[in-house]
Amino acid sequence: MSNEGGIAKFGSREVLQAPFAGRDGRSLSNTGAMFGPRGSSLANQGPPPGSFSSDLKTVTLPRFGTSRPELGNFLSSVSGPTDKTSTSEQRQNELRDKINKETKIKIGSENLLEALISKNAKQTKDQRMKVESELSSTNRKLVELRQLLEAEIEQSKRPTTPPRSRLSGLFQGTPLTSPPRNDDVSLKDSPAAAVESESPTYVLAEILQALEREGMQPDFYVERANSLVELFKRHPTLKYDLAWPIFGLRVQTMLLSESREVVAAGYRVTRHAIGDRRSLQTIRGLNTDELVILSLVKDSKANIEREQALKFVRAFMDVKGGTDEISSGVFRTIVSVAEHHEDRLRNMSLLTILELLVREPSLVVNAGGIAPLTDALVEGTYYGSESLANAVLYLLDKPKERAYLDSCHELAAAFTPFTDSVSIYGHEDKLKSNARLVSAILKTWPGLFALSTDGFASIRGLFYSLSYPATQARELILDVVFDVLRIKPPSWSSSFLAGRRLTTYGRVANLKAETPMSMSNANEEDDGSNISLVEHYIALVLAIMLQCGLVTALSRLIEGESHPQLRRKASLLLGEVLNMASRSLPGNFSRGLQVMPDLLANSAYGLVEGLQLPVGMIYQIDSVSRTLLRTEAASNSLLGPQKPSGAILSRPTESARPKLEYDIDEGHFRAIIMETQVLGTVNYLKWRWDLIQDIVEGPLKNPKRLSEAINATKFLKRVVTFYRPFKYRFSDIRNTKPNQRYVRIGASLVKALLQSLEGVNYLAESKLLRQLGECLAQLDRTSGLTSSSPLFSPYRVSETLTGGYFALLGAMSSNLQGLQMIERWHMVNIFYHIMDLGDRDDLIRALFGNMDFTLDSHLRVMLSKALTACSKNIRIYCTRLLHKYATSPLQSTGGNFDHTTSCEWAIRLLVTQLYDPEVEVCEVAVQILEEVCNKRSRLEYVVRCRPALDHLNEIGAPLLLRYVTLVEASLSRAFAAIQQDRPKSSADEHIKTQDYGTAPPHFYRELSRTVEGCRLLRDSGHFEDFVSIISETWNETEDMETLLKLKGCLWAIGNVGSMELGASFLDNSDVVALIVRIAEHSQVMTLRGTAFFVLGLISRSLHGMEIIVEHGWTAATDVHGRSLGNCLPQHLGALFSITSRSRLHSNRPEKIELNNHKPAVAAEEDPVRARITGLAIDLGNTVLAKRAAADLHGIKAKTPETFRSADLFRRLLTILNSHNFRLPVRRFVFDLFDRSVMRQIVLEEDTEDDGNDQASRPRTASSD
Repeated sequence: MSNEGGIAKFGSREVLQAPFAGRDGRSLSNTGAMFGPRGSSLANQGPPPGSFSSDLKTVTLPRFGTSRPELGNFLSSVSGPTDKTSTSEQRQNELRDKINKETKIKIGSENLLEALISKNAKQTKDQRMKVESELSSTNRKLVELRQLLEAEIEQSKRPTTPPRSRLSGLFQGTPLTSPPRNDDVSLKDSPAAAVESESPTYVLAEILQALEREGMQPDFYVERANSLVELFKRHPTLKYDLAWPIFGLRVQTMLLSESREVVAAGYRVTRHAIGDRRSLQTIRGLNTDELVILSLVKDSKANIEREQALKFVRAFMDVKGGTDEISSGVFRTIVSVAEHHEDRLRNMSLLTILELLVREPSLVVNAGGIAPLTDALVEGTYYGSESLANAVLYLLDKPKERAYLDSCHELAAAFTPFTDSVSIYGHEDKLKSNARLVSAILKTWPGLFALSTDGFASIRGLFYSLSYPATQARELILDVVFDVLRIKPPSWSSSFLAGRRLTTYGRVANLKAETPMSMSNANEEDDGSNISLVEHYIALVLAIMLQCGLVTALSRLIEGESHPQLRRKASLLLGEVLNMASRSLPGNFSRGLQVMPDLLANSAYGLVEGLQLPVGMIYQIDSVSRTLLRTEAASNSLLGPQKPSGAILSRPTESARPKLEYDIDEGHFRAIIMETQVLGTVNYLKWRWDLIQDIVEGPLKNPKRLSEAINATKFLKRVVTFYRPFKYRFSDIRNTKPNQRYVRIGASLVKALLQSLEGVNYLAESKLLRQLGECLAQLDRTSGLTSSSPLFSPYRVSETLTGGYFALLGAMSSNLQGLQMIERWHMVNIFYHIMDLGDRDDLIRALFGNMDFTLDSHLRVMLSKALTACSKNIRIYCTRLLHKYATSPLQSTGGNFDHTTSCEWAIRLLVTQLYDPEVEVCEVAVQILEEVCNKRSRLEYVVRCRPALDHLNEIGAPLLLRYVTLVEASLSRAFAAIQQDRPKSSADEHIKTQDYGTAPPHFYRELSRTVEGCRLLRDSGHFEDFVSIISETWNETEDMETLLKLKGCLWAIGNVGSMELGASFLDNSDVVALIVRIAEHSQVMTLRGTAFFVLGLISRSLHGMEIIVEHGWTAATDVHGRSLGNCLPQHLGALFSITSRSRLHSNRPEKIELNNHKPAVAAEEDPVRARITGLAIDLGNTVLAKRAAADLHGIKAKTPETFRSADLFRRLLTILNSHNFRLPVRRFVFDLFDRSVMRQIVLEEDTEDDGNDQASRPRTASSD
C-alpha cells in the first residue's frame, strides 16, 4: 500500500484479510499490520462512495517480527467460488485492462520496429519479422477485445427480470436475480454462470445466519464480511431492500468485536450498505456515532480499524444530504486527528475537513476545523496545499461564506515561512511548497482581495524578506514573481545567468526558436478578435507589486547580493518588470520607474567603495532591456508577410536534417540515386527511404532531374511499381507508426509528378491508377468486379497500408490534372457508391479525410451528400473537416472554375448543417461558425446566408450563460499550475483549441462589427434588456442563478462596447457607471473580477476609453494612442475596498456552544461522578490537564466500578463532543472505561443496576 500523505491505496480485488492464527489457536490480531501485496492492481474499478479504494487487505506479521507469505483471498463458503468476470461491470473492467495492456504492447512494438528499420536491414531482418508478427497479433487481439467490450456493454443495458426467491421475505421489495445465459449451453456450468444465476437473497440469508455464530475465530467473520461486500458489488440494488433489524444487529456485533480486523470488516460492510440518506439515518440509529468516535481515538496499533472508520464517515459525503448526518462529535474527533501531527491518518482527516468546508462550512467552523487547515498551510508539508487554499478562497468569494472566517487572514499564513526570519533557514522543501501556494493565491480574485488588507501587508512582507541573507528563499521569491507575472525567460537567459556577454547571445540569428506563435499571425487581419484577459489581470497584479515596493526590493537585492548568479537573475527580472510596466500599465503607474531612483541615489551619493556596484548594475539592467527589445524586434522581423501562420515553427525536428537542393548537377543526382539501393535490388527493405524522401521532395521537382529519373534510370519505375496494388508490396505492409513514412513518400511522389507535364503523362500511363481503380471497383456492386479477398477489405484497411492509397488519391485531388485522371478511371462514381455502403464507415473516413476539396469539383458535391445522407458519425466527421476550409483566407481559387472563394462554399455547407436533425452535428457546426465569424469579411458572408437559429435553442442562442462558463474555465486553465498539452486525436485536429486566457468569440461582439448588425441589435432591444438586468441585480450576493445571469449580461455589454460601432450603445444608458460600481463595491469577489474584465473590454474602443476615463479609471495605450485594454482605477484602493470587518463579523453565524455538561454536573447527586465530570473538563486546560489525569487515575483505582456506568460515559462523551479536546485526551478518557460499557450503549441494554452487577465481572481489555 502506498502510504504517501497518509492516504491508503488498495487494489481493486483485495479484501480484508483475517488475522493469522498461531499454533495454539490464538488470534494474532494485535500484531502490526502491512497492507497490499506488491503485485496488487492499482486500477480504478469504481470505488464505493466516500472511499479512497473499494477494498482493503491486511497482512499481519508473527510476534517474532519475521515476515510470512501473504494469505490468499478469503471467499465465502456459502456463496461458493466466484470468478473474476462474475459480473458485467467486472468483465468490462477486465476487458478495459486487457485493452490498455495490449495498447502499451502495440506502442512498444511500433517504437522497437522504428528503431530496427533505422538499422541495417540485413542484420535486423529476423528481429523485424518477430516484432511485426507480435504487432499483428496485438492488433488482432485489440480488435477482438474491443468487440467483446462493445458486446458486454450492450448486454449490460438489457433489462433483467429476476425470479422471486423463497427467502424474499427478508426484504421489503422484490429481490434482483440475474437470469442465466441461454445463448450458450456449455457455459451454464461455469463459475461465472453460477454467480449470474445465484439468488442474492438466499446468499445474504446464509451469510447473515453464519454471522450469528459466536465464539469463532476472527478469520471466520472476516471471510463472511468479504463475501457480503462482494455480494453488494454484484447486486448494487440489494442494499436498498435490506431488512435493517436483522442486518443492523449483525453489524453491531461485528463493530463490538475485540478483534480489530473484525471491526474494520464491519465498517467496510456498513459502508457498502449505504444507499441514500434514509439508510444513513438508519445506520446512525444503530449508535454507530459512538463506535466511530471510539475507533478514531485508538492508537496506531488499530490503524486498520481507524482507517475503515474514517472511510465510513467519508461515505456520508457522497450521499445527497449526507453531510447533514455527520454529527458534531464525530467531526470534532476527526479534527483532533488532523491536529495530531504524528498521526498516520492526518492527511486523510485534513482532506475530509477540506471537503466539508466547501459543503458545510458551519460544521467545520463550529468544530474548530479551520485551525488544522491553517497549520497545514503554514507547515507546507501537505501535498495538496493548493486545494486547501482553494477551499478558503471559495469561502472568501461571497459575504455569507466569508463571514465564517475569523479575520480573512487565513491565507496570509502561506507567507509566514518567507517572512519569518528564524524559520526561513534549513526548510527548503517547506519553502518550495509554500512558493507554489503563494503563486496560486496571487492568481485568483479572492486571493488578491484577501491579501489586500492592511495595504497588501503580506505582499510587502514577501518583498521585504528579500533582504534576509537566505539564497534559496530569495531565489524562490524571484521564481514566484516570474510565475505570477507569466514572464518567460528568453533563450539567452541561461547564458546571461552564467555570466556570458549578451552581445554574443542576443543576435537575431539565434532568436528563431523563441518566436511566439501569437506573433506568427501578425499578417492576418487585425480586428481585435484575440483579446487577452490574462494580460489585463497581470497588469493589475504588476501594479500591486510595484505599489508594494517590488522595484525597491529588487534594487536592494542587486546591490547587496554577493551571489553573482542570483544578482543577475534579479537584474533580468528587474529589466523584464520595467519593460512590462512601460508596455502594459497606464502612465500614472509606470511613470518614474525607469529612472530607478534607489540605484541612482546610491551611485550618486554613496560611498566610494560602494559606487562601482550600482553603476555596473544599472549598465547591466540597461543591457538586458536593450537585448529584450532586440529580441522582440527580431521576432517581428522574422515574420515576413509572405509567411503563413506557424510556418516558422512547423516541423522543427526535420529542420535538423539537411535537405537536397532543388537544382543539383547530374553527377550528384546519379550518385544519390545509386546510394538509395533502388537500382541494386528490388527488395524495398534494403532501400534507403530517407534518401528517397529527400529526392522526391527536392531534385525530383526539377523537370530535368525528373526526366532523367524516368528515361535514364529505372529509379522511378521501381518506386512506382512498389506502390502498385497487385504487386502486394505496399499494400501488404503492416499499418504501424514507423511504416507511415511509405504513405508520406508516396503522396509526395504523386505531388512531384503532377508539377510537370512529363510527370503527369508518366503517372497517367502507369499501371498504378488502373490497378487502383480496379481494386476500388471491387467495392462497387454495380461494377460487376468481385474478389474473394478484396484489397480494401475491413481487415486490410485497418491492419495494412492499404488505406494509404486514399492519401495518394488525396494528393492527386489537389491538382487539376490529378482530378482529371481520377475522373478518367471513373473513380468518382465509385466514391459515390462507397458512400452508400452502410457498414464501411472506415472507408468513408479514409476517403474524405484524405481528399483535398480546395478545387471546385465533384468532390465537393460528394462531400455535400455525405453531410446530409450518411450516418451521424460520418456527418460529424465531415462537418469537422469543413473547419479547415471555412477558416481559410479569402482568395480566388483561379483556374477555369467560377471565382468563388475558398471559404464561401464551406460556410454555406456549415449553415446547412445547422438544420441537421442530430443535435451533436448542429453543435459542431455552431462551434466552427463562431470561429469563422472572428473575421469581418467571413462574418458578412455568414450574415448574407441568413441562418435560422431559433430551432437550435441553447446551442444557437446568444452566448450569455454559456459564455460565462467558457470564459471562466479559460481563465482557470490559463493560470493552472500544469498545462495539459496532450496531443490531439485525428478526429479533433480540425477544431482549433481556444487559447486559454483569451476572450472567446461572442455573438454580440461579432454582431457589433457591422452597421447592419448594430441596427439589428438596436431593433431587437436586447442591449436595453441587459442594462435593465444589471441595474436591478447588481448588488446580488447569494442566488447563483441570478449571479450567472448578471455575469452573462456584463460580458454581453463588454463585448458590444469593445467595438467602435457598438460603443455608441453606451451613451444611451448609464451602464458604465453601474459596471464601475460593481467593480468597486460588489460583495462578490468573482463578480468584481467580471466587472473588471468587462471594463477592460469597453476600454478597447476609443469612445469606450473616453467613458472609462470620465468615471475615474485609466487605460494603457500604445505609442499610437490605441488602447491595450488594460484599464485600472487611478487609485487601486478603490478596486479593493471592502465592507468593514466588523460588519462581516456581525453576519457570522452563532457558534453552537453545547453546555449540556454544566446542568449535568449540577444535577449529579453522586459526588464521585460529579468530581469525574469536573476533572474531565479540566483535561481541556493545558495547565490543569496533568493533575486532572492523575486524579482520574486515583479515582479509578479506588472505585473501578464507577467507570462501568453507561450514564457516566454518555455525560463525558457529551463534554468531548461539545468542545475541542486533543486526541490523546480523548483517548485517555475512553481508556478509563470498561469495554462492556460500549456494548451497553450500542445494544441499549438495561443499565439500571450496572454499577452493582458489573462490579463482579472481570475487567476486559482496554479499548486502545
